[in-house]
Amino acid sequence: QVQLVESGGGLVQAGGSLRLSCAASGRTFGNYAMVWFRQAPGKEREFVARIGWSGIITYSDSVKGRFTISRDNGKNTVYLQMNSLKPEDTAVYSCAAQSQPLTYDYWGQGTQVTVSS
Repeated sequence: QVQLVESGGGLVQAGGSLRLSCAASGRTFGNYAMVWFRQAPGKEREFVARIGWSGIITYSDSVKGRFTISRDNGKNTVYLQMNSLKPEDTAVYSCAAQSQPLTYDYWGQGTQVTVSS
């Protein structure tokens, strides 16, 4: 069993930065790929970034060059550094643990990010 808790969301002006954290319980954190998603009001959930257990990273085109995903297996935490934020980045950001393709084993409760123009 893995529990995920996100933090670091808030209100920021366009062009600003935020750093999200997703802290995981459990001793098998390093065995999972960790994925960030976001969901804006009235829209479907959207993939943001993924970091594999081996460190391979992928980003959505909408955040590439502005967001950076990283993980610290010693602290059981994955991070999402978000720079040059835009109002369209406003959403609830959630992290998920993935043990195999197309399967998300555990989800966090989400943290709100609001970017004002």
